[in-house]
Amino acid sequence: MNDKQKKPQKLKARLPRGFVDRTAGDIRAVNEMTAKIREVYEHYGFDPLETPLFEYTDALGKFLPDSDRPNEGVFSLQDDDEQWMSLRYDLTAPLARHVAENFNEIQLPYRTYRAGYVFRNEKPGPGRFRQFMQFDADTVGAPGVQADAEMCMMMADTLEALGIKRGDYVIRVNNRKVLDGVLEAIGLGGDDKAGQRLNVLRAIDKLDKFGPEGVALLLGPGRKDESGDFTKGAGLDKEQIDKVLFFVGITDYAESAVRLAELVAGTARGGEGVEELNFIGALVTSAGYGPDRIKIDPSVVRGLEYYTGPVYEAELTFDVTNEKGEKVVFGSVGGGGRYDGLVSRFMGQPVPATGFSIGVSRLMTALKNLGKLGASEVIEPVLVTVMDGDVEAMGRYQKMTQELRAAGIRAEMFQGNWKKFGNQLKYADRRGCPVAIIQGGDERAEGVVQIKDLIEGKRLSGEIDDNASWREARVAQETAPEADLVAKVREILAAQAEDRKGAGGNV
Repeated sequence: MNDKQKKPQKLKARLPRGFVDRTAGDIRAVNEMTAKIREVYEHYGFDPLETPLFEYTDALGKFLPDSDRPNEGVFSLQDDDEQWMSLRYDLTAPLARHVAENFNEIQLPYRTYRAGYVFRNEKPGPGRFRQFMQFDADTVGAPGVQADAEMCMMMADTLEALGIKRGDYVIRVNNRKVLDGVLEAIGLGGDDKAGQRLNVLRAIDKLDKFGPEGVALLLGPGRKDESGDFTKGAGLDKEQIDKVLFFVGITDYAESAVRLAELVAGTARGGEGVEELNFIGALVTSAGYGPDRIKIDPSVVRGLEYYTGPVYEAELTFDVTNEKGEKVVFGSVGGGGRYDGLVSRFMGQPVPATGFSIGVSRLMTALKNLGKLGASEVIEPVLVTVMDGDVEAMGRYQKMTQELRAAGIRAEMFQGNWKKFGNQLKYADRRGCPVAIIQGGDERAEGVVQIKDLIEGKRLSGEIDDNASWREARVAQETAPEADLVAKVREILAAQAEDRKGAGGNV
């Protein structure tokens, strides 16, 4: 019998599937981007709101399955009072709950923006994560489509504030009511056809994925994919399919407006939708937003099942190279529309609302492709090295560090094993520190410090091959009185900044 105690197993460090760790560079890039977005929203008179990550599960509405444990699509848990709570699926349902719960205190129209993480309990894949950030703006209590037009203008201004130039983006606008008119015109009006209408909406939502031919099959008899799986179609005949495809295939609204109006003639909802599209077009044009920035485009079909009126999408039109090495248009980075039914679920009365959501991660990828993010690189801290570990010396090092920080210079005092000085300079090199401050006993007695320009020193070590070159170059290390520490460090950092500027930021 082996009486030896079993060695405890080492815990394996592993990241949950579908989640990612965010590094300093990513966090700073997101902060840089969201600060610019926030500034535009504030200029438009929108105020921030923050809701919790968890909501009661029934508040999240349509994203829940009918099951004893509502944990498909959302991450859920049961509280000690046996009520189900779920991590939020988006930022809109929590806003609807907040408005309904505080309806008597809120001033309508209520204009708010929110940024935060949302969670999807779905199968992860390449570029598909279970946690990601959205940045939303919404107006609640504004029934007129002028609120939708303003959202489109704010989206355009946001993209330009982020450095995306005109011609590289377009805000495309459609209207769910026009599609409702088309469906009514082809005989799919009335409550008895609600199921068939839903199948049509789901079919045309696949336009980007399957193209007109694939959608035609889904609108008609059905579609079999490559694996042999069959998806039952909506059962429309050829004439009905042609009319639906005509609507979603319109790319030039001005050319097709007359035919579209004829198609929905006699349907009150369709006529209303066409009027709203024309009204939005007139408003944005009057405000100086031409079709190169905001375009009426019935081919926008995403979210039509969810929205009740105008639908809009921000699309980036420049080419990028995908993982297969192919040139493709970057595509959508956000969208939204009018969702008049969402707050009403809590209120029992109509509460109009419109808003849009930006996919932060996707937009960040686009900005990196354009070189519009991370240009203002964060400078790593000046390192105050430690030569002696007694209280007096440590106090001097800490005082230097605090003086640099008080002057607005990023700085840190070395906190590792100070007895091996070479390791401190290796740390500074790996960290990318621009300057090192050195003070041993001799320097301390004289009241001076050694200031080492680590960037220049690294360059010189690679470029200088004779004494003459060394004498002509900027000195990489100098001695200065302690009282001049801040001024000398500023001088070196300014010279490094000029070098970076001259090298196009590649130093």
